[in-house]
Amino acid sequence: MTLMLGAWTVGLILSLLALGVFISFRVFKFADITTEGSITLGASVLAVSLLHGHSPVVATTAAFLAGACAGAATGVLHTRFGINSLLSGIIVMTALYSVNLRVMGQSNIPLLNSHTIVTDAEAVGVWLLGGEQGVAVLGWTIALRELFTLLLVALVVVGVAAALYAFLRTNLGTAMRATGDNDQMITALGVDTRNMITLGLALANGLIALSGALLAQYQGFADVQMGIGMVVWGLASVIIGEALVGTRQLGFIVVGTVMGSVLFRLLVAVALRAGLDPNDLKLVTAVFVFAALILPGLLARLRRGAKTAAHA
Repeated sequence: MTLMLGAWTVGLILSLLALGVFISFRVFKFADITTEGSITLGASVLAVSLLHGHSPVVATTAAFLAGACAGAATGVLHTRFGINSLLSGIIVMTALYSVNLRVMGQSNIPLLNSHTIVTDAEAVGVWLLGGEQGVAVLGWTIALRELFTLLLVALVVVGVAAALYAFLRTNLGTAMRATGDNDQMITALGVDTRNMITLGLALANGLIALSGALLAQYQGFADVQMGIGMVVWGLASVIIGEALVGTRQLGFIVVGTVMGSVLFRLLVAVALRAGLDPNDLKLVTAVFVFAALILPGLLARLRRGAKTAAHA
C-alpha cells in the first residue's frame, strides 16, 4: 500500500512536469530539452533556500521563478538569435548542469532534517487525528506522512491545473495557443510571436521546476542527476493522457495529462513490485514511451480495417 501511495504522489508531482511539457510540446510544437535541467534547477534552488532558513512556500516559489528564467533563456536563444529550437534547449540544459552544481555547491543535498511541505503535511495529519501516527484503510496501516502528503500534493496539482486552464483561456493564453497553431495568422493580428514563445517556455519550465521542488521535498534530497530522462517521462504522460481522453479539447487535455502521469507512474510501480531490476527502469520507461507512441496509430488503423471489412 505504501508503494502505491508513493506512486500516486510521485505521479501527481511529475504531472506538473507533464503540464510543462504539454505547453512546449503541444501548444508551441517546441522540442524543449531544457526540461532535464529545469527540474534539477528547481530542486537545487529549493534545497539551498531551505538550508538558508526560508519557508517551504518561499523556497518553492523561488524554484518556480528560477525555472521560468531558464525557459525564458531558451526562448531568447531561439527567437532573438535564430538558433534551432532543439539546439537552444540543449545549450541551456548543458549550461544548467554547471549552474545547478554552483547553486548546490555539491552533487547531492539531503533534506531529511529540513522543514518541508512533507513535514507540514505530517504535522497537520497528527493534529487532525489527535496524535495518531497512522490510519487504517482497508486493513492496511498507512503512515500519516504518506497519506497527508498525497492529499497536499493533490490539492496543489488541482490548483495549478485549474489555474493553467483558466490562463490558457484568457486573451494572452489564447494568443499563445494561436502562436503554436498558426503563427502567420497571429502575426497578422499584431501579436509578437517571439514574446509569446518566450513567455510560454518560461511558464512551461517554471512548472517543471516546481515539479522538481516538490519532488525533492518528497524524496528528501536534491541531486544533480535527477533530471536525466525526465523529458521522456513528460512526453509519455502527455501522449498517454491524450489517448485516455480521446479529444483535443483544452480542459480534457489538461486533465488527461495529469491522469497520464499518474498512470505512467503506477505502471512503473507495478513493474517494480513484480520484481523489475531498478537498473532496468530507464529501459522499461523507454519501452512504455515507445508503446504509447505507436499504440494510438495502431488502434486507429485496426478500427479503420474493421470498418472496411464490415462494409465489404
